[in-house]
Amino acid sequence: MSRPRPVNPAPGGPSVNPLSRTVRPLLLGTLLGGALLASGCSVNNNGDDQVAGKQLFVSKCGSCHILGRADTKGVTGPNLDEAFKRPLKDGFGRDGVRGVVYQQIKHPQIGSVMPRDLVDDEGARDIASYVAAVAAAGGKDGGALATAVKSSASDKPAVAENGVLTIPADPGGQLLYVNATAQAPAGSLEVKMPNESSVPHDIVIDGKGESQQVTGGEAGFTADFAPGKYTYYCSVPGHRQAGMEGTLTVQ
Repeated sequence: MSRPRPVNPAPGGPSVNPLSRTVRPLLLGTLLGGALLASGCSVNNNGDDQVAGKQLFVSKCGSCHILGRADTKGVTGPNLDEAFKRPLKDGFGRDGVRGVVYQQIKHPQIGSVMPRDLVDDEGARDIASYVAAVAAAGGKDGGALATAVKSSASDKPAVAENGVLTIPADPGGQLLYVNATAQAPAGSLEVKMPNESSVPHDIVIDGKGESQQVTGGEAGFTADFAPGKYTYYCSVPGHRQAGMEGTLTVQ
């Protein structure tokens, strides 16, 4: 294994060893383990597409990770803003962040919930470039990045028609239903949840029904509803906590 190479946070800036006492413990504990950091790997930024990287991050990674600039709220994986905040402050450098993220995507730890073959190599580089550019940066994305991911969220309620209530999951993989509110008459109701994304979702109303988890398809259940208010939510770990829920009003 090659010796760790210093990473320069900026041209002319001080060299910082990725295995320094301030950087290593946080990254070991939250992301990689010693092997990846010890490799000293970095990724060349030439040709990386950060717009594509943001889109892929939201659809493939956002269900597990918080990243403020991407407006993702997943809680089952590390908060990437917090994970890289201290290392960046201590001079780890964004090239180093890029290398860490790329290696974690390409070579997840054994036993980790991080899936293998999440994206191809180009996608991994694009995601790594975007995360490295915005992690712990605060503020909002500008330019093309600001419009790279369009939210499908609607301020209108889903309304039942002919005994069927359709509440789609966000087609881009964000942790939300398109409709945060829904309306239906009392009686028998079929609740449907289309999910076009590759992120698994379901729809649950306690005491009424629970759909199967589905990706790239549709799931649902049928139940009788009395007048009142009901909460629908996604039971996939971390999704409801990230805000994937809504209110059904039955009259």
